[in-house]
Amino acid sequence: MEKTKLLIAFIAFGTLVSFQKTTKAPEKEINWMTLEEAIKLQETEPKKIIMDVYTNWCGPCKMLDKNTFHNEDVVNYINEHYYAVKFNAEGNDTITYQDKTYKNPNYDPAKANRRNSAHELTRFLKVRAYPTMVFFDIEGNYIEAIRGYLKPRQLELYLKLFKTDKYKEMTTQEKFNEYYKNFEPTFKE
Repeated sequence: MEKTKLLIAFIAFGTLVSFQKTTKAPEKEINWMTLEEAIKLQETEPKKIIMDVYTNWCGPCKMLDKNTFHNEDVVNYINEHYYAVKFNAEGNDTITYQDKTYKNPNYDPAKANRRNSAHELTRFLKVRAYPTMVFFDIEGNYIEAIRGYLKPRQLELYLKLFKTDKYKEMTTQEKFNEYYKNFEPTFKE
């Protein structure tokens, strides 16, 4: 994080008085978009998609957003290599994915910040816990869902696994364990 320090010093009544003003550079953020926007962008610039499936009431979702999705290494990597989608798993958006429209017909606006009905897309993606990160290939096809709160280095493992297509080699648990064992994270915590 860049900080600019401005030191102003002046002498008043024979005494040196100094003031220090610290200004914080604006934080870089992930370029979040809708699933439809991401899929449309894939037509001209193919990238994989990472979807953050969250709910308004979910504490670990808020921690993921604050601690992981605001980590400089995570932000830079996702913005460079992925289209990032935020999806409220219990929200009321109408979403078209693979020529099918998904809604939340049992959505209750009175429960907007509490547990609500699961969105049809949430069910289609088989998301059963929050937060969950769903990965899609460069054609918008589902790859895999990773459940739970992940620290930056934990997420790095999956970001690089799916970005490089190494997941296609993971035909057994042993192969994934080997990848995991040999993975050397570079993201700062």
